[in-house]
Amino acid sequence: MFRKEREISGHSGAIYSCTFDGSYIYSGSADKFVARWIPEEGIQDKFAIRFEHSIYALAYTAAYLLVGRSDGGFHVFNTESRVEEKYFTQHTKAIFNITVNESTSHCYVADADGNMSVWDCESWELLLYLPLDCGKIREIAVSSDGSRIAVCGQDGFLRVFDTETFNELFTINAHKNGATAACFDGNNNDLIISGGKDAMLRLWDLPSGSCLKEVPAHNFAIYKILQLGDTFISASRDKTVKIFSNNLQFIQRLDHKEGGHKHSVNDAVQLDENRFVTCGDDSKMVIWTKG
Repeated sequence: MFRKEREISGHSGAIYSCTFDGSYIYSGSADKFVARWIPEEGIQDKFAIRFEHSIYALAYTAAYLLVGRSDGGFHVFNTESRVEEKYFTQHTKAIFNITVNESTSHCYVADADGNMSVWDCESWELLLYLPLDCGKIREIAVSSDGSRIAVCGQDGFLRVFDTETFNELFTINAHKNGATAACFDGNNNDLIISGGKDAMLRLWDLPSGSCLKEVPAHNFAIYKILQLGDTFISASRDKTVKIFSNNLQFIQRLDHKEGGHKHSVNDAVQLDENRFVTCGDDSKMVIWTKG
């Protein structure tokens, strides 16, 4: 079972995204700031960046902090030198997701118009630009071995691509009104859990396209699915975080009564094998720990 370890506050607007570099938590907010936090103390580090637009997406890889703005701007910051190394305007609509594939050194950026770009994390060269015409892409999930990515489209489809040729391997009509979150099973790349605006969690077998199990997990859209050991964690617009077993058996509900969020929970990131952090519209982050 999980319990609240610490609450972190300091932003003056909703926190839409957070990421972790192994030492610090980074948060991106509607207040147009990206801030850095020391998780063991719950206090802000001196690293902070102010932007001209709200921050919808963050990711981290090898000393680079990747920032996606509500206007489509994509920034690459070196966190060691504290210098902006790259700024791209390839996307012209809000960036809702940035995902790093450590196995291939690729970065995937997705926007509100259904476009996905693929970048080299060393040269920051644009490798591929895919107009998928699927509406807003809220998340791109990467398999544990990096060989596949799953794109969650507003049209309700889950599209799975290989990461070498970017051929579309599987296409699943997953959720009515939009697919919003996905997570590969870390032990089996043929299994994936998806979440949608329909508030359902579904476990899929990709080769057959069959739904192995579905759970009415939340009351509103599911914004994040995270695997932590043998459990899956879902975060929702309904203000709750829920814990499930690997076969989607309900285990625990984390809500305001447990010290959780008062408003939409927008993102969740693993800190270590026993802890994760969530962020939400209530301008705070909560660190949860097992035990």
